[in-house]
Amino acid sequence: MSFRDNLQHLRATRNMTQEQLAMLLGVSRQSVTKWEAEKSYPEMDKLLKMCQIFECSLDDLVQGDLTGRSPDPAAATVPSGPPTDVCGYDEHQRMMAWKVPTGIAAILVGIAVGLFFEGAVDLAPAGARDGLFVIIILAGILGGLAFLVPAGMEHAAFQRAHPYVEDFYTDDDRAVARKSFSAGLIGGIALIFVGIGFLLVLGEDRALENAALFFLMFFIALGVWNIVHYSMLFVRTNVAEYNKSVGEDLELEEILDMQIEEARREQLLRQKQKNKKLGAVCSAIMIAATIVGLALLFAPVLASPNPDAFEPEGTPAMWFWLAWPAGGLICGIVAVLWDAFGKQND
Repeated sequence: MSFRDNLQHLRATRNMTQEQLAMLLGVSRQSVTKWEAEKSYPEMDKLLKMCQIFECSLDDLVQGDLTGRSPDPAAATVPSGPPTDVCGYDEHQRMMAWKVPTGIAAILVGIAVGLFFEGAVDLAPAGARDGLFVIIILAGILGGLAFLVPAGMEHAAFQRAHPYVEDFYTDDDRAVARKSFSAGLIGGIALIFVGIGFLLVLGEDRALENAALFFLMFFIALGVWNIVHYSMLFVRTNVAEYNKSVGEDLELEEILDMQIEEARREQLLRQKQKNKKLGAVCSAIMIAATIVGLALLFAPVLASPNPDAFEPEGTPAMWFWLAWPAGGLICGIVAVLWDAFGKQND
């Protein structure tokens, strides 16, 4: 019995289409078609993954006869009917929708706690009243990275394993996600307004200034978590955008090594090249913004007759930090225009 016959039988007994098997293996549907037409043969890692999916040995899959064996109830079986999530895409995206906003919120909460204790404790050396503030901020950043870094690595691994996902979401699924996003967005903005309210009420009292800043940042963290969480749950239903993002996030070598059809490979490579050029332009913009910011910060000081007695208030030095937000906004505008004109050229 041939490998082709075994593969076709295993797929048929589990209601699994070629596209669904391809998604599980991280290859294109054309690759599975060629295997079953005996025009090509899968690599060893794909064979081993098929053995895991169909719960059989490598010898039985390649040289044995599995056509007479009924499917194991515990083995992977795809229900008949509309497309289903056979690669765990929804579970993965829901995990990302928890870890990413939690990491961002942890950093903001660290800032909130740091502002609350700012100047409250003297640390050695004498007079270092901001030492505790810096320590708490760094702890918050580390806590946030503990969520963000593993999430990023898991997402990159998922993209490499599943460069293409068949859209299985229904219109009802998208409608539910859209309603949840609307509620989450309004709730997040409301939480931010609550934080601003605390700042306005408590900020007038100098003794409660730290508490006011704490509540401001704390409710901003809650609001941002809400907005990012429900945004990611909504965006997950746009499977076409995920398939497009694979070309943006994977490296050129990974795209070249993927077992996908040439048309799809060329599309991913074109997208990668376009994003590389856009990244270079944005990098140049941010470098220019950094130069402008440093000039605004140091030029008035250097030009002052008495730098030691220089007072920044009322001078451009007070606004040096605006250079970076301005650079980020310019990058966003360039990205939108780049994408729009890129689609027209395509």
